Amino acid sequence: MACLTWLRDRFAEQPQQTFMIWRDQPYTYDWLTSQIAAWEARLDQAALPPGSVVAISGDYSPTVVALLLALIDRRTILVPLTASVAAHHEEFTQIAEVQWEISLDAHEQSRLTRYDRDVHNELTRGLIATGDPGLILFSSGSTGKSKAALHNFMGLLEKFKPRRHSMVTLTFLLLDHIGGINTLLYVLSNTGCIVTVHDRNPDVVCSAIARHRVEVLPTSPTFLNLLLMSEAYKRHDLSSLKRITYGTEPMPEQTLQRLHAILPNVELLQTYGLSELGILRSKSRSSDSLWVKVGGEGFETRIQDGTLWLRARSAMLGYLNAPSPFDTEGWFNTGDAVEVDGEYIKILGRRSELINVGGTKVYPAEVEGVLLQMPNVRDVTVVGEANPITGQVVVARVNLHEPEDLGLFRRRMRAFCRDRLASYKIPARVELVETAQYSERFKKMRRRQDPALEGDLDGSQ
Repeated sequence: MACLTWLRDRFAEQPQQTFMIWRDQPYTYDWLTSQIAAWEARLDQAALPPGSVVAISGDYSPTVVALLLALIDRRTILVPLTASVAAHHEEFTQIAEVQWEISLDAHEQSRLTRYDRDVHNELTRGLIATGDPGLILFSSGSTGKSKAALHNFMGLLEKFKPRRHSMVTLTFLLLDHIGGINTLLYVLSNTGCIVTVHDRNPDVVCSAIARHRVEVLPTSPTFLNLLLMSEAYKRHDLSSLKRITYGTEPMPEQTLQRLHAILPNVELLQTYGLSELGILRSKSRSSDSLWVKVGGEGFETRIQDGTLWLRARSAMLGYLNAPSPFDTEGWFNTGDAVEVDGEYIKILGRRSELINVGGTKVYPAEVEGVLLQMPNVRDVTVVGEANPITGQVVVARVNLHEPEDLGLFRRRMRAFCRDRLASYKIPARVELVETAQYSERFKKMRRRQDPALEGDLDGSQ
């Protein structure tokens, strides 16, 4: 029995409604329904059986969405792979034990490949035995080796059955990201419209918002900082925007407040989710506040030793290539340090990224937020570096708008930070870099990298 009957019924209610604008061309829900049927016929012809592990290689497009829905209805185990993980393609297909791969090129031409591979992982075999569809998502691996999270797709789909607002939404996060999957399912379940972009730079995104009257922009703090630095918001009409949602990493408070001042009529909503658990419902205290309530139906939260723990009905079944991260009662340690104020929490950052200076904690996002206010600073990433005296020192990797002498910049930085940060939080080492400091998912990369230009260490605190 098809598991998306409820979703197809909604498509049938709005057949002429545009479900996606791709390369500036509209595609309707009637078109989507017909393409799902076409894919089902092709999968029948290829004798691709339910329970197969199937990789989809391609970016957001109407054909990819139709294929994804056909494979869910066929109760296969999906492995979405985009160009952003091309370097790990072979590794990921082996970990997931992919048996079939359907690749789509830039012209929407597809190629179906069958691999002579059996499924040995007990988690995957157990899911196949239930007859339910599945989803395998890989972590970004920004702080270590990528982990493969296996989900029962039925659990992820359940929260989209209640009807909510139908909105025009730009797809910023890709389909190999839990946020990208969440955006797609929310829009489709409410017969909204998805607007795609071929490039995720600020001017391209803002141009698409203006042309197609986009109402919702789901993105990351890193992109929003780039938007502010580029001033693309001045060159395009963003009056259609009703909501910007941000997540995946801590938001610098100064970036949020500046964005709110520039776009005062736009709701700024912090979201929270994990590949292991899905996306929680959230409510920010206000558009210029980092305090947020997270949870909602199917999710439980608790704070233990200043760290956020979660339990969810939509939790993954487990990792395919790592031990289970859940305790005996099903709770998951997010690793995020938080402050608490009644029902609200403030996410301070990952405990793994916390910098320990002589036993005192420093959260990178706080220091980054201050440095981003400095004239001539385009972007900054703050990390910890081992030090034989204090354990660690604060290091800032800085992108500048215009070239500047390192010594001059360091002196200017210390003067700027003197009244804004405690002395131990002021970077002891500065590196001026030219390369971008964010991944293709527009998330800060905090792994230690060699400086592109030069560095300087100031031992005086």
